[in-house]
Amino acid sequence: MKKEDLLSAEFLKQFKTGEDLNGFLAELQKRGLEAILNGELDSHLGYDKHEKSSSSNSRNGFSNKKIKTSFGESQIQIPRDREASFNPLIVPKRHSMIDGLENVIVSLYAKGMSVSDIEEQIKEVYNFDVSTSTISRITESVSNDIIAWQNRPLDAVYLIVWMDGIVFKVRENSKVINKTIYLAVGLNREGKKEVLGMWLGKNESASFWLGVLTDLKARGVEDILITATDNLNGFTQTIKNVFPESQTQICVVHQIRNSARYVVWKDKKEFSKDMKQIYDAPTKDSAKAALEDFASKWNQKYPYAVKSWQENWEELTIFFDFPLEIRKIIYTTNLIENLNGKIRKYTKNKLSFPTDEAVLKSVYLALREATKKWTMPIHN
Repeated sequence: MKKEDLLSAEFLKQFKTGEDLNGFLAELQKRGLEAILNGELDSHLGYDKHEKSSSSNSRNGFSNKKIKTSFGESQIQIPRDREASFNPLIVPKRHSMIDGLENVIVSLYAKGMSVSDIEEQIKEVYNFDVSTSTISRITESVSNDIIAWQNRPLDAVYLIVWMDGIVFKVRENSKVINKTIYLAVGLNREGKKEVLGMWLGKNESASFWLGVLTDLKARGVEDILITATDNLNGFTQTIKNVFPESQTQICVVHQIRNSARYVVWKDKKEFSKDMKQIYDAPTKDSAKAALEDFASKWNQKYPYAVKSWQENWEELTIFFDFPLEIRKIIYTTNLIENLNGKIRKYTKNKLSFPTDEAVLKSVYLALREATKKWTMPIHN
């Protein structure tokens, strides 16, 4: 029978219920696994069944093993060899779960489900028990993926790198304290987004970012055209120390929020409209004129806001050197803030994390889920 015969209308007609179909697929998977295991043993021994061989090792019957798959629990026959040197790849020794189900468990964990919730979900959907220790072991295997991902080589040049931090509550020395996961997202020369890495620290500071930037350089980054950041004190100089040719664009959205923070409610609409004249201007010169109008109108009432625009003018207006189509991408950190929002969505069920490793694991899995669709270049 060919594979195509299993998809024929005549063959499929025999299944009257979903249960019938699932039962057939479970049996098909069982037999398929047993056939693959026998093929693996043939390869291990170096000769097919019933062939003559001068090898000292040979087949030695079968052992029964219970396995758990997405079709439920079943028992399969594992072929053995006399020297007990055969370790199957598809169902390794001391493993009873097929990869597909392990991927389901990791995916549920990535979406914010707790270990006990996953245990209940597996029981409800697949009708067998998976212990919390097994689930923890499966999710713990992600730690090796994190190390490899965090140390992978990076491109030599990135057009834009957005940088931001997201705060989590983590237990340390019997106390729950705030810690920050720092993220860097790069736009490569093909126009595609890429999370360059994540770093855990106690607070967001220019000195910590120095370590982050040094790490990026050590992994192969030679130049960044533009770095987009919030207005962290000393950040611009920190970037210049590591990537002297890079231009720093302070996020205009952060600037707007900070400027409007102390504005009274009755002034906010007009104040915001006047600020928009600055960053919506067609050229840097017209933006400067709009800032002067803004200052003459609001400086007496809100000197802090005006001073902030004036003191950070060069870093706030880098985007004017680029075409209109890409300015908004440059002058906001919306991209990384949207990513932070998705991370929050996946981790919202965890009020606090027991260890640094736990928060890194959860954020890594959330990043993996959130960036699955990052396959196409940014428009324009």
